[in-house]
Amino acid sequence: MGDRQELERQLEAAAADLHALLAGLTEAQINWRPGPDRWSIGDCVSHLNVSDRAVLPALDRAIESAVAHGWKAQGSFRHGWFTRWMIRSMEPPVTRRFRTFPVFAPVDARHDAAMLLADFAATRAELRERLARADGLDWGRTRVTSPVSRWLRLPFGGYLAFLLAHDRRHLWQARQVRNDPAFPA
Repeated sequence: MGDRQELERQLEAAAADLHALLAGLTEAQINWRPGPDRWSIGDCVSHLNVSDRAVLPALDRAIESAVAHGWKAQGSFRHGWFTRWMIRSMEPPVTRRFRTFPVFAPVDARHDAAMLLADFAATRAELRERLARADGLDWGRTRVTSPVSRWLRLPFGGYLAFLLAHDRRHLWQARQVRNDPAFPA
């Protein structure tokens, strides 16, 4: 399976996971926090939506640069050790917590399941559109610069794999909230 197809499969899996996670929850349950410094299920999903939206311009710049340079290639791309480490650092189960950069902070509001799902679907459609635009480009040479630091650069395919691992991380985190013994009935 090619890189694009695998990333699209992971996008679909995250959407299915989110639908299952939110199924039957009330607004109170979606917004319940297990502690004052902990995120609700809604906060976790909002963070994913905000994060992915913040990265879209960086993906656009990477695609435009690859097109301008004529960097074309087909097939799968291998990630270097740093990219593999970054992807692994996001995978659940979470063993290490990271501070969230302000640009990626969840929307500070009461969360509604329908709105969260619609926003999630919209941001994933944007990611799929970037995948389609990048088809045929050299995903190994094409670099995406993080919106938080110009020093953090990953290959295009690696950056998308990192984003999808980040999805799994926070969907896992949201599931931990739902499984909390004090979660409202």
